[in-house]
Amino acid sequence: HLQQGNEAKLEQMRATVDEKLHATLEQRLGESFKQVAERLEQVHKGLGEMQTLARDVGALNRVLTNVKSRGIYGEVQLAGLLEQVFTPEQYAANVETVPGSGARVEFAIRLPGRRGTGLGHADGAPLWLPIDAKFPRDDYERLLDAQERADVAAVDAAGKAIELQFRLEARTIRQKYIAAPHTTDFAILFVPTESLYAEALRRPGLMEALQREHKVTLAGPTTLLATLTSLQMGFRTLALEQRSAEVWEVLGAVKTEFGKFGDVLAKTKKKLDEASKTIESAEVRTRAMARQ
Repeated sequence: HLQQGNEAKLEQMRATVDEKLHATLEQRLGESFKQVAERLEQVHKGLGEMQTLARDVGALNRVLTNVKSRGIYGEVQLAGLLEQVFTPEQYAANVETVPGSGARVEFAIRLPGRRGTGLGHADGAPLWLPIDAKFPRDDYERLLDAQERADVAAVDAAGKAIELQFRLEARTIRQKYIAAPHTTDFAILFVPTESLYAEALRRPGLMEALQREHKVTLAGPTTLLATLTSLQMGFRTLALEQRSAEVWEVLGAVKTEFGKFGDVLAKTKKKLDEASKTIESAEVRTRAMARQ
């Protein structure tokens, strides 16, 4: 009887322990799996964002890999700089700077001019300053890669390729877009990144050669912004000068009219004097008639 009672109690205890253990284990496992599921969901979300970012980076890389798209990238940046400084009337896009040539430069600044000053034309045609954007990214990436690998020969070869590319672009700009008196006797070659512009400056004699041989000035974003700001100040000074000339013309006309007014006033005085003398004579006659 005691053995049977102990077995019953043990069976009851075992059932209770099994029940408690099962409930506790199920609860703990459920909570653990829930946390794991939440973490996996966050990881999945993060992977989705990374995939989206990777697609965006890939799209940007494709844009910068395509030659035409690279040109568009430089053109968009150039347009942004022009919009910051000038009004829409002071520059134009896709301008045929040489009449009848069919060659159109990406942007050109419309320089103000006056008759007889050598700026502009007597018939009112504008004087253009051509600006073209170029981005030789492939050669520049080869240069950066060679610098990271400390490959002196590859660095020198990539630097020479960049220099050759700039010389070719400058020659093209000189042949297609510069034609005085329709344009200025120089043009601007815009480089859309400061690092590439700095690399061009490091090439010995490159800037001077482009200016001397092809009449082309190389400019990065900061340099171009300073140049455009200087041009804008010149435009304002010229506008003030033109307004001053208009004021002088008005004052000259006023002076002429005032002289004519003086002549009329003198004639009026003469007529008034004659009328006064006539009245005096009439008074003398009146007094004589009164005496009679």
